[in-house]
Amino acid sequence: MPLINRIAETAPEIAAWRRHLHRHPELLYDVHETAAFVADKLRSFGLDEVATGIGRTGVVGVLHGRNGAGGPMIGLRSDMDALPIEEAVERPHGSVHPGKMHACGHDGHMAMLLGAAEHLASTRNFDGSIAFIFQPAEEGGAGAKAMLDDGLFERFPVGRVYGMHNMPGLGVGRFALRPGAFMASADVFAVEIEGRGGHAAKPDECLDPVLAGAAMVLALQQVVARNVDPLKAAVISVTCFNAGTTNNVIPQTARISGTIRSLDPAVRAQLEARTRAVIAGIASAHGVEARFTFRSGYPVTVNDPDEAAVAAGIARRVAGDGMVDDDRAPLMGAEDFAYMLERRPGAMIFVGNGASAGLHHPAYDFDDAAIPHGVSYWVTLAETLLPG
Repeated sequence: MPLINRIAETAPEIAAWRRHLHRHPELLYDVHETAAFVADKLRSFGLDEVATGIGRTGVVGVLHGRNGAGGPMIGLRSDMDALPIEEAVERPHGSVHPGKMHACGHDGHMAMLLGAAEHLASTRNFDGSIAFIFQPAEEGGAGAKAMLDDGLFERFPVGRVYGMHNMPGLGVGRFALRPGAFMASADVFAVEIEGRGGHAAKPDECLDPVLAGAAMVLALQQVVARNVDPLKAAVISVTCFNAGTTNNVIPQTARISGTIRSLDPAVRAQLEARTRAVIAGIASAHGVEARFTFRSGYPVTVNDPDEAAVAAGIARRVAGDGMVDDDRAPLMGAEDFAYMLERRPGAMIFVGNGASAGLHHPAYDFDDAAIPHGVSYWVTLAETLLPG
């Protein structure tokens, strides 16, 4: 089954929804206007239930097939939040909220899932039920976990759950995924270093937190190089180093922070343990105090092998055999859809966004040409898993 003709015909309308959402970005859980737009659309399509306020601002629409309620239920998920980025390119549908923009394509994700809901509601060419899940706070707020903690899968008992994310650099009309670990875990660490400040001309009378912090930054780079199996992926990136206010004073304190990422739970635990040990050892050697904090973030996004094969097969029906990469190399970016995949079997798939700017870049924009491909994937997936 190639692109569905009716979906291709309605793609301009779906693109208009996408551009409206792009113009009105909201952050994390503060997606009240976005959630209202999504809920209003779902109601207008005639869904059997539209629930709001799940996980604070999440929305779920339920659609029953031709035989009504009963039978299996699957979940199809989209994220809703934008990023705190100033849009760098002027465009007719540019953000009207300074300092906020849809720089990750969640506007396109919502539009494609809404397009699928509209089509499926008009045909009901399936048996069973579909839960259309629109979650807040993917960008660092763990909105998927919040919805799960709020009883998402108890209230809407999906047996399998699927996600989709756009991918710049992957041609429009192409899809990519892999079984197993697909995207990395993402943890955060910080070190508050306290030394003894003083005059920059008398370093011998000080305990320099800047020097200690610099040693920590360099040593942390050796953790991956010398402690982790070379055949396993791992990242430690120090992304912030704050210290001092002037050029003739050795400061009293310094602070470093960053991210730790991996594709394997054992490596994840190893990285935390080694980071703690390295920080403590260097602090002791420099005679400074180091207060280390570690916050576990999103887990590894793991595609169920069987469900990844199902998703790849659906993508091939939509795009053609040569347009689907079912052994895509994993990414060290993170995705909180991982929480849902810990609770239910399913798969995340990438849909091509062409030669756009990269994700989280101020010049990024979702390519509306991808819309009929993504909507056709959702519809074909639902009708195949829930045959009427």
